[in-house]
Parts: sequence; structure tokens; C-alpha cells
Amino acid sequence: MSDGDILLTVEEIYTYYGLICALQGVSLNIAEGEAVALIGPNGAGKTTLLQTISGTLRPKKGDILFEGRSITKTPPHEIVRRGIVQVPEGRQIYPHFTVLENLKLGAYVEGNGLVIKDRLEMVFSHFPRLKERLAQKAGTLSGGEQQMLAIARGLMAGPKLLLLDEPSLGLSPQLVDETMDIIKNIHLSGTTILLVDQNAYAALEIAKRAYIIEGGRIIMHEESATLLSNEEVRKKYFGG
Repeated sequence: MSDGDILLTVEEIYTYYGLICALQGVSLNIAEGEAVALIGPNGAGKTTLLQTISGTLRPKKGDILFEGRSITKTPPHEIVRRGIVQVPEGRQIYPHFTVLENLKLGAYVEGNGLVIKDRLEMVFSHFPRLKERLAQKAGTLSGGEQQMLAIARGLMAGPKLLLLDEPSLGLSPQLVDETMDIIKNIHLSGTTILLVDQNAYAALEIAKRAYIIEGGRIIMHEESATLLSNEEVRKKYFGG
């Protein structure tokens, strides 16, 4: 555990899809300044947990605390305003809008034009390629560039906690490395991150701690180095 103050606490939450219990008593915490990975097989509840934290799904039981205050009943737009931003799986950019328009949409909760300008410059420092394509329609970007735009749009909201859902999905090995390097730099610049990614090794190069979720339950929580040295865990979750 980092020595920073606890930024996010998830306490025994239960989230349902109809009658199906997708999260069963899930608890975790993230300290300010940390990068934490969430690992598990498809259908384990990873995306459901991110959506529950960001408010697009509501738990039937349990509580979620951000900066010491419950956000369990807080509307999603207010959760963004408070500083939790999710970059969803599948990018979900606006293909018919330009790169610049997509970026400005990410800052919709911020009314100060000077702040938005500063955030654009910060985004360009991480994603110089996007600066070259500001007038280009987002749908004409390459897959890797679209993923960069999705992350950049999330940064435009000024997150205290960035939730990243499968940022390397569908990318070539070279682009996976490039994307993960950018995420690492974003973290080193001071952003707290909860990272879900199918590439568990790459995720653990960024995160010092990880939770393993399976069947809607957290079954293990260890330092990344400990997980990587566990032969059973490596075979089951990391491909041997």
C-alpha cells in the first residue's frame, strides 16, 4: 500500500444485472498517487466494477467512498466533476467529430477556457500525434490513434482517478507498448489509475498492486511482484 491518503474505497458492493449478481461483496482501495491493476478472465466483473465506481451502474448493497465521502448515489456527471473519469472499453469516441471537438467534449464539466487550454497542452505533451490531427475526423484515425484520443479525452476532464478499461485491446504489439508507456507517464505525472487490461504483464509493469477478480469476487490481492512470482497465478492469468 502506498503511503498516500486513501482516495477510493469500495466496501462490500453487490451489483446486479436484473436477477444476476455480477459483483458479490467486492472490496478494494486505492491510495492517492497509486496505479492499481484489476485482473481476471472475461466475464469476471471487471467492467462492471468500473461502471459501478463511475456511477453508470448502481450497487444494491455496499458503499463507495471517494475522498472520504460516499458517491454510491451520486449521479455520473457529478462523479466526473468530483474527479473520477472512466475511459471505456472500445474507445467510444465520436467518429464524425474532429479530434479537437472530441477533446473539448472531454472537458464539458470545466467552464474555464484557460483551464481547458492548459489541459490541451498537457494532453499534447502525452500525445503529440493528436496535435497534428486536430482538424481530422476522429473516425478516420488509426485504431491506435483512436485509443490515444479516448485516453486524451479522459484526461481533459482533469481526473483525480482515471479508470482505464482495456486500453490495449485490439492493438498491435508495438502499439500496446507505446500505449502502456503513455499510461505509465500519465501515472508518473501524478494521476491515480485503476487499470483493467487483458495484457496482465503490461498492466503489472505500471501497477505496484493488483486485485484478481473471478466470478464477481475478489479472490486475491497482492503486490505485482508477488503475483508474477506465483507459478499458479502465472499459469492461470498470465499465460504461464
